[in-house]
Amino acid sequence: MLHRSAPEHRFVPSLDGVQLATYELGDPDHPTVLVVHGFASSAIANWHATGWTRDLTRAGFHVIGIDQRGHGASDKPHSAEAYTMELLVGDVEAVLDAYLLTEVRYVGYSLGARVGWQAARELGGRITQAVLGGIPDGDPLKRFHIADARAHLEHGAAVTDRLTGAYLTMAKALPGNDLAALVALVEGMRDGPQPGPTNAPAQPLLFATGSEDSILAASRALAEATPNGSFFEIPGRNHFNAPTSRPFREAAIAFLKP
Repeated sequence: MLHRSAPEHRFVPSLDGVQLATYELGDPDHPTVLVVHGFASSAIANWHATGWTRDLTRAGFHVIGIDQRGHGASDKPHSAEAYTMELLVGDVEAVLDAYLLTEVRYVGYSLGARVGWQAARELGGRITQAVLGGIPDGDPLKRFHIADARAHLEHGAAVTDRLTGAYLTMAKALPGNDLAALVALVEGMRDGPQPGPTNAPAQPLLFATGSEDSILAASRALAEATPNGSFFEIPGRNHFNAPTSRPFREAAIAFLKP
């Protein structure tokens, strides 16, 4: 039902010409929450089909969702140079400008949380507070074997690394995903700015990670090292199914409400 009720997307051009699909729900006169999905997902899969947009609008929020570049209905470049953190944060700023938003609350998961961390640092008062789900310090995709993934896509070679195989399997599960674009994203973000205690945003941040997620301890430690950070452990969830958790939604909404 939630998929059938999904809004039509509106394209917003990025600074480098990539077309970004965006989705709007709720009353524009209400406070805005910007929702930004994780790797190999989309605004509809991560936030709409899981009940987030429904619950946020019921709680009195105006919601803007983004398909990050390389995902969903947005353009999917195959060049690693199209996926720097600078460009991903620039995409957030372009969407805020297109919707004439001077300030928003931010909700991001995994990749979207990493972008949110940096956006909160760089966009100043435009992001007043943020929920960052499934985020540790450092680069969790550093172990992703880019050459093996490309060999698999181009020649059907077997992927022996467990993490690389898991991410490729996840990417294949969502219809419409472009695996070459997603591998380019991993390469493009490698060695870019990473979250850590020395570069924490000053805004209030709620960190949330599943109790069954291997990054749980690292995520909790990052929250404790953040000046205005708090932490919510998502019961019974791993990294891949945490966005479906009702307790996660409820904790996020309680944190975001004035």
